[in-house]
Amino acid sequence: MLRAEEIANLLQNIENLDDTLTITPEPDIKQLSQNGSASIDLRLGCWFTSLHKSSVASLPADSRNAINICDDAYIPFGSSYVLHPRDFVLAVTLEWVSIPLFLAGYIHGKSSWGRRGLIIATASVIHPGFKGCITLELTNLGEVPISIKPGMRISQLCLHEAPVKGTNCADQSSYIGKRKPTIGNVKYDTVAECLMRPIRIEDEKYTQH
Repeated sequence: MLRAEEIANLLQNIENLDDTLTITPEPDIKQLSQNGSASIDLRLGCWFTSLHKSSVASLPADSRNAINICDDAYIPFGSSYVLHPRDFVLAVTLEWVSIPLFLAGYIHGKSSWGRRGLIIATASVIHPGFKGCITLELTNLGEVPISIKPGMRISQLCLHEAPVKGTNCADQSSYIGKRKPTIGNVKYDTVAECLMRPIRIEDEKYTQH
C-alpha cells in the first residue's frame, strides 16, 4: 500500500500522462505529502441517483430498464442532500481519477462519517486503468437524517502496487469515463445460464448416477 507521500510523488510525475496517476481537481500536494497517512481524501460530487420506492416488484438487472425507475438529482455547491435512515443513494466523487496500469485501489469511507452511521461504499475495488469519477454507494444506517454537501471530504482512496505482467490490459468495464452515478448491469455468465436451464430427461438420469 502506498503512503500519502508516495501518492504525492506520483501526482507530480507528468512525464507520461497516459501511464501516471492523475486526480482532478488536484489535491494540495504539500499537505498530502506531510499528513503521514496511507490514503488520499476524495470529495463528494454534485450528482445523485436514487431509486423510486415501491414502483416495481423487483429491480431489473438490465440498466436500460433500471434507468426508468431512477431519479437523477444535481445538488449545487452550498446546498445539501439529506439522507434519511435506511435510505440508499448513488453519488460520485468530485474528482476525476485516472489509475495507471501498475496500480489498483480501494475506496473507503472516512471513519468520522462511519461513526455517524454513513456507509460510503459497498463495491470498493478500483481496477488498473480506471478513468472517471468514482461511484459511491451511500447508505444511512443510523437513526437520524444525515446532511451531506458536495465538496466535502467524504471518502478516502487507498492505492497499492499491481505489477504489470504480460499483456498491459486496462479496465474495460462499463463504468469507465463516467461523470454521473451509474447503476450498471447484472449479467448472467455462461455457467449461470447453464445452471438455470430446464433440466432435460437425459440430464436428470445422468445426475441420479
